[in-house]
Amino acid sequence: MDKYLFPKKSELQQIDISDIKMELPNLKNLDESKANAIAKWLAVWIKTDLKSGKIKVNNILPSKAEFAYKLGVSIGTVQNAIRTLEDLGYVESKQCIGTLIKDVNNQDTSLRKLVSKRDLAIEAIKRYILTDGFKAGSQLPSTKTIATIIGFSQNTTRMAIENLCSQNILHKSFRSAKDTGWTIMTLDFEVNTPSNSTSSKTLVDMVVKDLENYISKNLNVGDRIPAHAQLAETLKASIKTVHDALKVLIDRGILLARRGRYGTTVVKLPNSKISNFKPENTIFAPAKDTAFYHYEKTQNYIKKMIATDYEIGDKLPSIQELADKMDLSPNTIRKAFHNLGKEGYLVFSRGRYGGTFVIDIPEVETQSFKWLAVNPAFVKEIQKDLN
Repeated sequence: MDKYLFPKKSELQQIDISDIKMELPNLKNLDESKANAIAKWLAVWIKTDLKSGKIKVNNILPSKAEFAYKLGVSIGTVQNAIRTLEDLGYVESKQCIGTLIKDVNNQDTSLRKLVSKRDLAIEAIKRYILTDGFKAGSQLPSTKTIATIIGFSQNTTRMAIENLCSQNILHKSFRSAKDTGWTIMTLDFEVNTPSNSTSSKTLVDMVVKDLENYISKNLNVGDRIPAHAQLAETLKASIKTVHDALKVLIDRGILLARRGRYGTTVVKLPNSKISNFKPENTIFAPAKDTAFYHYEKTQNYIKKMIATDYEIGDKLPSIQELADKMDLSPNTIRKAFHNLGKEGYLVFSRGRYGGTFVIDIPEVETQSFKWLAVNPAFVKEIQKDLN
């Protein structure tokens, strides 16, 4: 990892969203996706302001949430636009830093570039087209069907298809990216076969390997894993990537996640068959099914409220109003708001016309949660009965 250059965020300048003076793109009645239209708008802005000196190479773009609020779209749409812009060579995303403006005249970089899930999905779709007997002019099935066939999520598959459209391999003859109608324009393309090299691994795969090495060198069975933020700083990755990598190790039985002060602990060293198994662990519900903290339950309630009653740009009631309505403390509402802001659903502004505004609509699923407390002595009695 030492052979790669990791610039420090403190040494770089971030562009203020208010400094972007170019006329906003018209996102109504488009013949292409909003993400593509926004990517083209951003490309023109970057090229124009670089030439005039208003922005410089290695300036950091405003946050995705700020762009989403300014343009009136979801954060996911902005993220797709920035990924398209990255493909065109205008920007480059760096973990723990942000999205940097690149020199469009010099595409060389000494920074490690990892393959994303979207990149792998692109190659999977190409293989599907070539091996399933499609011809130029044929229509592909819906995004949902393709996602099922290639084994990726619908969102990742949709981004991969948009990329193939930008390469003129596919053509979209409709306005909604969720509909069917992807037309194959050409079969004249190559498929990069995945290998065991690091270039074919996703970022999460790489961080999982780094975490395994970290655990083997620094921790023993029973030790608690450092906080996500500390691991992110050590491994030069985002907190979200570290979170996803830890979930992989939990699924593999290397780590055990428990609530409260117990945290996430090592129960088996990587490449070891010996684990710190305890009978009571077998009847604890998985972390995702156990009881949420009070503010987390409040957070889910607010998510459902937003999805049901609000649209992007709407202003939420004040913290005190929600606290009175839900019979909770203002601090509980404040924590829930803070988490929803970090997840990209809310943005906050001060002043006379300030408040808490919706910038993305969460997807709400009906879930059942379990409150579970188990006495180890009681577990032993259960084990006796089972034996």
